[in-house]
Amino acid sequence: MFATFLIGLREGLEAALVVGILVAYLVRSGRRDVVPRMLIGVGLAIALAVGIGAIMTFGAYTLSFEAQEIIGGGLSLLAVAMVTWMVFWMQKTARSMRSDLERSAERALLTGSLWSIVAIGFVSVAREGIETTLLLWSMVRSFGDAPQALLGAVIGILTAIVLGWLLQRGFVRLDLRRFFTWTAGVLVVVAAGVLAYGLHDLQEAGVLPGPFSALAPIDQATGLVATGLSGFPFGYAFDVSAAIPPGGALAAILQATLGFTPQMTWVQVVAWALYLLIVGGIYLRRVRQGARRPRAAAAVPSPSQQGAS
Repeated sequence: MFATFLIGLREGLEAALVVGILVAYLVRSGRRDVVPRMLIGVGLAIALAVGIGAIMTFGAYTLSFEAQEIIGGGLSLLAVAMVTWMVFWMQKTARSMRSDLERSAERALLTGSLWSIVAIGFVSVAREGIETTLLLWSMVRSFGDAPQALLGAVIGILTAIVLGWLLQRGFVRLDLRRFFTWTAGVLVVVAAGVLAYGLHDLQEAGVLPGPFSALAPIDQATGLVATGLSGFPFGYAFDVSAAIPPGGALAAILQATLGFTPQMTWVQVVAWALYLLIVGGIYLRRVRQGARRPRAAAAVPSPSQQGAS
């Protein structure tokens, strides 16, 4: 439940803050009458996300195993791409998000069009909704459709709604910059695990070479797919199923937090490591650069200080 709860909490809080900013702006502008229109757009965005999740869940049951694995792997890769983009987009635009949203709402009010206000609410939430649906769907599949994983997401979203309302009312104070910085870092780790799982799906479907294809290296002693260095590059990197049972609590915790499964292919391990090294490295570097900017700005004397000196 932990990983899906975190995803539901972070993405839900982001959407709740966006809606809160728009509602507050409309109220300040004396246009309470258009708030219901904006909320219609929010409702349509939520319905779209739920509909996409339902189609992916129930539509896959009519497909062959290979088709399910291909679709599952492809959508997992799409989820990773969206999460990666969103992490860096938020890192870049977080400071100007409020002003950008208010300018969009102002333009919509000036046009006087019903659909402009509806579109603002829809677009503002649809992005987070679709991203959350893809990511949660991939994770629930990776856990074997575990109901606890879906329950964690629902609890996270409900918690985000309550927390967003408390923040807007001023009942709770939260360092949002620090919250989104830490949760985005965790999301990068989670995305690495989703990437590894998606590649495993594609290997099972035969789209990518691996232990299930003719290119799999065979251990001459056992006649099974080779594990370890002898299994590189299309065999198994390791298999610790005897020490960490795949259905056990420890395996579930490691899978939820690190994307680790007791048996992983070399393709999975290499992709997981490269993603964390490249994406995680870029993210940490930008976080450090952002932390240095305020200190650098504080170190530069203001014009009045320069005149005084």
